[in-house]
Amino acid sequence: MTAQTVTEKIISQRAGIAVRAGEIAVVPVDGAMASDTTAPLAMRAFREMGGTRLKRPDQAFLVIDHAAPAPNERIANLHRLMRDFAAEMGCQLYDVGAGICHQLMVENGHVQPSHIFLGADSHTPTYGAVGALGIGMGSTDLAAAWLTGKTWLKVPETTKLVLNGRLQPHVSAKDIILFLVGQLGIAGATYQAVEFTGTAVTHLSLASRMTLANMVAEMGGKTAVVDTTGLDWPTPFTPIQADPDARYHAVREFDLSHLTPQIAVPHSPDNIVPVTAVAGQKIQLAFIGSCTNSRLEDWHAAAAVLAGQRIAPGVRLLIAPASKAVFDAALADGTVAALSAAGATFMTAGCGPCVGTHQGVPGDEEVVISTANRNFRGRMGNPNAHIYLTSPAIVAAAALTGEITNPAELEN
Repeated sequence: MTAQTVTEKIISQRAGIAVRAGEIAVVPVDGAMASDTTAPLAMRAFREMGGTRLKRPDQAFLVIDHAAPAPNERIANLHRLMRDFAAEMGCQLYDVGAGICHQLMVENGHVQPSHIFLGADSHTPTYGAVGALGIGMGSTDLAAAWLTGKTWLKVPETTKLVLNGRLQPHVSAKDIILFLVGQLGIAGATYQAVEFTGTAVTHLSLASRMTLANMVAEMGGKTAVVDTTGLDWPTPFTPIQADPDARYHAVREFDLSHLTPQIAVPHSPDNIVPVTAVAGQKIQLAFIGSCTNSRLEDWHAAAAVLAGQRIAPGVRLLIAPASKAVFDAALADGTVAALSAAGATFMTAGCGPCVGTHQGVPGDEEVVISTANRNFRGRMGNPNAHIYLTSPAIVAAAALTGEITNPAELEN
């Protein structure tokens, strides 16, 4: 048999035939998810296709997270359509406050290693953190999967990123992926699978692996696969590894031992510089949240910086948990109290200000420092704002000092 990448193996396994990059495959899907930004269109397409029942209602998920709670009457009515559709079709609905779609799919075990899981959202590659193929697609294609239980795809080529070395203090998975997006560029992995491996990967937590896989979308990637070696997963699974002589579009190796904290400066996620290059830039709004960085370890990183101190005058620190479960855990272990004492404002579990549809929209010429994944003009709802992307620790440090700050400087 011809040597295969992880992506080729997973698709072959589900298709029932051996496939290679560039070939077209029809595969059964293990799950299909839509959020409140895409579900209404998918529901309409499903009806227009003649759909009256879902092929696999147990594998269909609706999540109200992007504009939750509803900011206006129009969106409230779209949410109502989702609730009615879920009740009629018998699929699972995660309503306001449950959390972000990608977090919920992983947190609740809907996506499993080696799954092919579809999402009508560009950051569906996040599921690569558990060794699954998370594939983002449009609402119409998702509707077809609801109707048939299958999808078609062109098997992507794979870029392999070998990441080795021991990370320095204050350097996290967010710094790694920002650095890599800067190296590959905003279109550097267009319609490719990005495979992460190496000693710097296999020591990462599940939450950190999700951060890595999430921002493959900012390279143009179709999907991501993170080496499952060392993955803390609640159920036994058989890891899928690439063959030693598998054919890749590219293989790039990086020693991360000397990587320093990174930041994306306005107005593109691949406009990456070391934090020290923009240290001293004043900020007005700090945001910890989004499907990239809003999990418990992210809150812990922020709390460690802010412990016993108050954010700077004139700074708003907004925090939105990835899920209610994340908030409850942070409440139970005292993290919420620590962040609240520092001056943080907590928001409903969900996407919050990231997408710019409501909550936390910045003012003209305001500078935002955020843990999200995109900083294009207008991303947070105002094209006249300036958005920097970085890790939770650096966001917390900026909130504390009122300017972009390397957390290491606070220790001196």
